[in-house]
Amino acid sequence: MPPPAARQHLLDDPRPIWRVMALFLLPLMFSNVLQALSSTTSSIYLGRLVGVHALAAVSAIFPVIFLLISFIIGVASGSTVLIGQAYGARDYAKLKEVAGTTLTLTVVLAAVVGLVGGFFSEPMLRLLATPPDILAASSSYSQIVFFSMPVLFVYIIYTTFLRGTGDTQTPLYSLILGTVLTLVVTPFFILGWLGLPRLETNGAAVANIVSNTLALAALLVYLARTKNPLAFDRDMIAHLGIRWNLAWQIVRIGVPTGINVIMVSLSEIAVLSFVNRFGSSATAAYGAVNQIVSYVQFPAISIGIAVSIFGSQAIGAQALDRIGKIVRAGVLLNYIIEGVLILACYAFSRHIISLFIVDPKTVAIAQGLLHITLWSYVIFGNARVLSGMMLASGAVLWPTVISIVSIWGVEVPVAYLLMQRLGLDGVWYGYPAAFIVGLLLQLGYYKLVWKRRPLKRLV
Repeated sequence: MPPPAARQHLLDDPRPIWRVMALFLLPLMFSNVLQALSSTTSSIYLGRLVGVHALAAVSAIFPVIFLLISFIIGVASGSTVLIGQAYGARDYAKLKEVAGTTLTLTVVLAAVVGLVGGFFSEPMLRLLATPPDILAASSSYSQIVFFSMPVLFVYIIYTTFLRGTGDTQTPLYSLILGTVLTLVVTPFFILGWLGLPRLETNGAAVANIVSNTLALAALLVYLARTKNPLAFDRDMIAHLGIRWNLAWQIVRIGVPTGINVIMVSLSEIAVLSFVNRFGSSATAAYGAVNQIVSYVQFPAISIGIAVSIFGSQAIGAQALDRIGKIVRAGVLLNYIIEGVLILACYAFSRHIISLFIVDPKTVAIAQGLLHITLWSYVIFGNARVLSGMMLASGAVLWPTVISIVSIWGVEVPVAYLLMQRLGLDGVWYGYPAAFIVGLLLQLGYYKLVWKRRPLKRLV
């Protein structure tokens, strides 16, 4: 893969923007799918090789893990905007400065997240009212995951850098390697093949650490051999450290984004605490539904990321006439791709759920929950397009406020109130309610406020 300086800028392509974005999206969507496939593979192995309690143990800790990595996600989004704008302006020296500052912040935050999560996992699980029969396994699994966070976060941030320059193929190749490794080694650690210790639930966590470490090493070697400006070489090491002007921009964009992800995570924790009241079968069904819904979300999330990257490069190049075309292309692709995927999931829902769960009662619970919420993710995708474009300009405060209001002012209260009347099914009605309100509020802010502001480079 040529280094970024030699690659064609996304906006230089003479083809229609929707077509360029669709081609950009293909490796990005596959990358997001593969990123989750490691987790899904672990869930399938655990459900089939160990049992439903092992799947429930991993499901119980998922929202907590997501909560503690939220600020890393925020840092990644902030750096993507700055890297995209620097790349759009063809300012490659600034590109390296942003990367060096972001890597430094990432390592520090990853260490803090790993220590906090590792030492306080069991108290957090107790606060969630985790069923006693899975508490010990869930706590042990989570400690392994948390203490390995620095490797995972550096891996995530490097793939984010490359996407900011318009390179979605190299991260895809790296994730293919990581996914294949996970598929191969996970049963060895779960069952103790070839003389390895039989780790059962913990084996899935150890296998993911091994796979991520090897994939990161391969990615860094590839970048060094191709002399990519983002390679972790002497030049990049020289750019490590915190440049406070860049750190401020990353934090200004990243912290509200991180807070938004934290609010989403907290809402999932609240929802999980509702679900846990119905027993470990309901918890396992929740885990299976989350796995499936994560795949449905990936095209929407990928389109939002693509819109943000295209928008960042357009703002960096001051090609502001492209902004409206980018948004329209993103909305069109969202409704086509998400619509097809959602219909397919409805058609084959029982078969898909059965990949994770074999108990007929739990399968029936999960299928009912999936049918309630699945259709609304096309609404979620539309909102992601608008927030992605606003993120490209560094405007994150009010989109974040809107997101938090839709989650905590709509999703959680609706879920709690309907749970009292409809039981477990009622919890899931909170999702479509929140997505609809969120889209209406984001659209109003985008039309009435954001579009009337001047758009300038941040770096």
